[in-house]
Amino acid sequence: MTDKHPRSVAGQVFALQVALVVLLVGTAVLVLVLQSRHDSTTEAKRRSIAVAETFANSPGVLLALKTPDPSKVLQPLTEAARKAAGVDFIVVMDTKGIRYTHPKPDRIGKRFVGTIEPSLAGHVYTESVFGPLGHEVQAVVPVFDLKGKVVALVSAGLKVKNVSSVVNRQLPIILGTAAAALALATGVTALVARRLRRQTHRLGPAEMTRMYEHHDAVLHSVREGVLIVGDDGRLLLANDEARRLLELPPDAEGRHVSQLPSLAPDTVELLSSGRPATDEVHLAGDRLLAVNQRPTDRNGGPEGAVATLRDSTELWDLDSRAQTARERLRLLYDAGLGIGTTLDVVHTAEELAKVAVPRFSDFITVDLADPVLHGEEPAGAGAGMRRTAVHGIRDDHPLYERDRLIDFVPSTPQARGYGTGQAELVPDLSAATGWHAQDPERTRKIVEYGIHSLITVPVQARGVILGMVNFWRSEKPQPFEEDDLSLAEELVARSAVSIDNARRYTREHKLAVALQRSLLPRALPQQSALDAAHRYLPALSGVSGDWFDVIPLSGSRVALVVGDVVGHGLHAAATMGRLRTAVHNFSTLDMPPDEILSHLDDLVGRIDLEETGAAAGAGVMGATCLYAIYDPVTLRCTMARAGHLAPALVHPDGTVSFADLPAGPPLGLGGMPFETAEHQLAEGTQLVLYTDGLIEDRTRDIDVGIELLRQALASHPGRSPEASCQAVLDALLPERPKDDVALLIARTKAVPPDHVSTWDVRCDPAAVAGMRAAVTEKLAVWGMSEHAFAVELVLSELITNAIRYGSEPITVRLLRDRALTCEVSDGSSTSPHLRHAATMDEGGRGLFLVAQMSDRWGARYTPQGKVIWAELSLSESDGNDSVDGADRSDEGVM
Repeated sequence: MTDKHPRSVAGQVFALQVALVVLLVGTAVLVLVLQSRHDSTTEAKRRSIAVAETFANSPGVLLALKTPDPSKVLQPLTEAARKAAGVDFIVVMDTKGIRYTHPKPDRIGKRFVGTIEPSLAGHVYTESVFGPLGHEVQAVVPVFDLKGKVVALVSAGLKVKNVSSVVNRQLPIILGTAAAALALATGVTALVARRLRRQTHRLGPAEMTRMYEHHDAVLHSVREGVLIVGDDGRLLLANDEARRLLELPPDAEGRHVSQLPSLAPDTVELLSSGRPATDEVHLAGDRLLAVNQRPTDRNGGPEGAVATLRDSTELWDLDSRAQTARERLRLLYDAGLGIGTTLDVVHTAEELAKVAVPRFSDFITVDLADPVLHGEEPAGAGAGMRRTAVHGIRDDHPLYERDRLIDFVPSTPQARGYGTGQAELVPDLSAATGWHAQDPERTRKIVEYGIHSLITVPVQARGVILGMVNFWRSEKPQPFEEDDLSLAEELVARSAVSIDNARRYTREHKLAVALQRSLLPRALPQQSALDAAHRYLPALSGVSGDWFDVIPLSGSRVALVVGDVVGHGLHAAATMGRLRTAVHNFSTLDMPPDEILSHLDDLVGRIDLEETGAAAGAGVMGATCLYAIYDPVTLRCTMARAGHLAPALVHPDGTVSFADLPAGPPLGLGGMPFETAEHQLAEGTQLVLYTDGLIEDRTRDIDVGIELLRQALASHPGRSPEASCQAVLDALLPERPKDDVALLIARTKAVPPDHVSTWDVRCDPAAVAGMRAAVTEKLAVWGMSEHAFAVELVLSELITNAIRYGSEPITVRLLRDRALTCEVSDGSSTSPHLRHAATMDEGGRGLFLVAQMSDRWGARYTPQGKVIWAELSLSESDGNDSVDGADRSDEGVM
């Protein structure tokens, strides 16, 4: 079983020391005992022999042996000799071994324990025996008589225990020395253990062994080179991978790093310096090594440095490829964001050129079929393409300039690509003979300029080829490759959809603009009340529903209208046309501004119901309108607005104010009345009507726009409306407005007082004759006597109807302007109308005669009643009736 708690290194050393001390002590004791026994035995034998021989040769021994009782004589002598000689016994015996003497008297007369035969033969004999005294070492010597005959034997000896007494005396010394040695070993072991615990971080032998085995396995099997360099620059250790990566010689360890020929100078400098390094790239042969280095003395270790080496050649290659792929993905991503931000063909082509240079190519040219720029379908095969965009790293290139119409010859890659729809790669332009045929002189300059490689890709969308995109390379020495061709195709494919969308939008935009311009007034009508000028700018992103109008009314009055339909496109333009037509129709009824806006509100509500019922979300979605009527006779301007911006008033002194006018809800909400405000204007005042596209912008607040408009209009009282329009646009609008702008500026004029005559009429038929005479006299003053008959007839009928069917007060006004206007007003609100009169009817033909004699006639309502008016042309030509023959047969009644 494996020991779960293996002994530490210090414990093992201590155990080894204890075993060594025990072994040494045991050996010493054994040697001591053996040596003591050998010496003691030798000494005992020597002493025993000496004592035995001395006693045997004593003169009195032979005499004592001859006495009748030798024991009596010899016993005292032997005991005295024994004590004197320091032996344990002296025994005298006869030749038969019978003792004469013994330390124990009871043993006298008994046979001697030992071997006597050698001594009987005359020899000295020593031996170790177990006798009466115990374990003994004894010597037996013969006693010779005078004749040399053995007559007796003498034995002297020592007991073994007396021989070992030396050992017993020396053994405590030996054991004490051993104990001292063990104590010393214990102290040394404790110190060593303490030192080892500090050095090994309290790891036991098993852990140390396992850690060393693991470290050794990792060091030599890891796929990363490891070098340990001393503080003197000598290589202390290099694992297998480091030897392989650096191609180190077998004897590299122990040598200075500068003496290793396979190391590059920068690598030698790094290893010698010992400075920290993180992923430094060093060249080792054909490998790129990522080197990390850290000092080894941070935690009290020896001075030096450890460096790790990682072969990153393939990683760098993969990273380079990945970086290229990331750059291409980023390019495509940026192309998706940066191309097609506007619905303009040229701008989209320029965005493509700017995205690709210099990240993909050094120069880029975009050639589109000329019809594409006008929103049409392309035709032909490589002929009639216009250079739409040119962009590069430099401006002095010899490529065809922008706006040039190019006819590519069939041998060029552009013509082939346009015909086949396939992209082409030309890696070496200097050898492309077909391309040189396009323009030999220019192509030679292009090659001399340094442009050496070309990729041409057709711009293809929805199965139609719109043009070609050319990518040129000059700065990079390597030509375009197949990977570049696929990237160029992807880049152009993403751009082609935006270019085609812009083309289709251009066509639709042209149609919408044409439609909108056809719905707007092409010229302002002739009238004498105002000097007017206008501007209309369609939005960059598409037409919308902005409109304006100047509508002449009866009595030399003029209506000014500005409106805005929410939304863009053909639907907004068509809705604007419907509202403008409705305003014209309502204006012919001579309604006040608030009533006209109410009728428009009902109309927009009906349009929303009709269109949302047919298609969800196709309604008008709101509209605003401002309607103003200016009367040059009274110099009053009556206005009402439906959610529209208030008009600006430029006074004759150059100051600018904005009309105080109730806002009113936008058209289409329904249920809320509109209010009318009346302003007295001085002659020469300019009315400025506009839509929100003039002052609103994402980059500024509407109050800022209002203030800019005020500043553009102020301090220029003598400026014409035409000049004011241009000044306002220059001050407020960017080069490419994002919303439609309608601007109408009108300077007020006044009808001279001597061109207006007014009479009050009594409610009496007899007053008609007097009025005819007064009017005839006035016409003579104005030099219009040729119109007297018609005017008399018209006024007679109108005054008669007012007296018969109306109520007081009755007033007649004669107005001389571009036309001669006859007006009869009364306090009644009943409306006259034509009706058919039978052949036998005596009446009912009055309004029929009025319609026949005048160019136009009608009725308008005022807070005091109504006004019946009729206009006669002042030209020599016959006036054209405004009512068809069927209506003229109607008879007027009140």
